[in-house]
Amino acid sequence: MILAALLLLVFPDASSSHPHVFIQNTLRIVFDQQGLAGVQVTWVFDEFFSSMIADEFDSNHNNTLEKSEIDAVKKGAFANLAKFDYFSFIKIDGKPFKVSYIQDFTAALAGGKLIYEFMIPCHVTAGTSFKKFIISQYDPTYYSRVAFAKDRPIILEGASSFEVRHRISKNLKEAYYYGQVHPVEAIVTFKRKNG
Repeated sequence: MILAALLLLVFPDASSSHPHVFIQNTLRIVFDQQGLAGVQVTWVFDEFFSSMIADEFDSNHNNTLEKSEIDAVKKGAFANLAKFDYFSFIKIDGKPFKVSYIQDFTAALAGGKLIYEFMIPCHVTAGTSFKKFIISQYDPTYYSRVAFAKDRPIILEGASSFEVRHRISKNLKEAYYYGQVHPVEAIVTFKRKNG
């Protein structure tokens, strides 16, 4: 049963008609001296899926994921998401940006929850006029439901040199899962501060 559930997350095309895995996401929008540097993603999984991953990969059953166990989680329950753009869909000034790789993946167990963290590099140089960065995270098969955390879903880091505005909005012009579900987007606009 555990293996079957893992396969369904790793191969989401095997899903049925409603979510079975629930993920709360927080996006840390990271800036450097040039502008946007990328997005640090935190996913917190539901307790049922978390317990299955713990049973499968916490080999010494100490409720802590050591490096070798994190490597096993990455290989067995995360890496295949590259085929699905890591459930991350980005547009920069209206143009799609493909998430072809991520950096700094880690996993942890805390309070009965599985937590993934990873960085999506995405460099966008800031100018004197606003640039628009949009990111939506979802599983196109709707086996997994990704929803923004209720508390501080978007966090800005290193943004002091920029004027930044952000909001979360449902995109009613686009849909996935047979046109039944609209993506919820984090919309971030930014430019260099005057003076």
